[in-house]
Amino acid sequence: MATLPKVLLWTRTDLPGAETVVFDDRRGLVARGTQQAVDPIPFLARYELIVDENWQTARLDVSVEGAGWMRTVRLQRATGRWRATTGEQGDLDAALVAAGQRRVGIPGIDDASRLERALDVDLGGSPLTNTLVIRRLGLLNAAPDRPHTVVTAWVLLPSLEIVAGEHTYTPLGGKRIRYESDSFRADLTVDDAGFVVDYPGLAKRG
Repeated sequence: MATLPKVLLWTRTDLPGAETVVFDDRRGLVARGTQQAVDPIPFLARYELIVDENWQTARLDVSVEGAGWMRTVRLQRATGRWRATTGEQGDLDAALVAAGQRRVGIPGIDDASRLERALDVDLGGSPLTNTLVIRRLGLLNAAPDRPHTVVTAWVLLPSLEIVAGEHTYTPLGGKRIRYESDSFRADLTVDDAGFVVDYPGLAKRG
């Protein structure tokens, strides 16, 4: 496995947790990262993300594990089509119920054609994946106050359910970009390369 030249760390601001990623963004993006979180139950997520030179997602591998359970998903996009391969050990639902939380769906997506408009992935709780849309659409140099709405393959944690998510990104100038999804809105601060520095209500870079 090749080493990667850069590293970023975000600390969660909404709950205990963090994300660390090592990456290379010289030709698209190759990234390997981890997330630690406690909501709805404690879990550790590991991922590998491959993005092509046009900043379109080619592959995302994610494994999530907690006490007595593990789930995995491989989400690939080739010739305009998505494919999801999943695995599961133990019983996440049992762990959730034991902690007084609601059950979740199975990993993956039952009909990958729902993702046909998506060019990007969005990994739940990860500031890294906001960069994919920002770089692909050139939002750092885009005219301010013009919204850009995209569909993403949204991977929920810890369930690894995949849904088609509609999100809107609006450049505000001064390295700030507004992110909106349903009723949620946050004004992101990014660096010169489009990586998130501050995501209000979620995480801040260390």
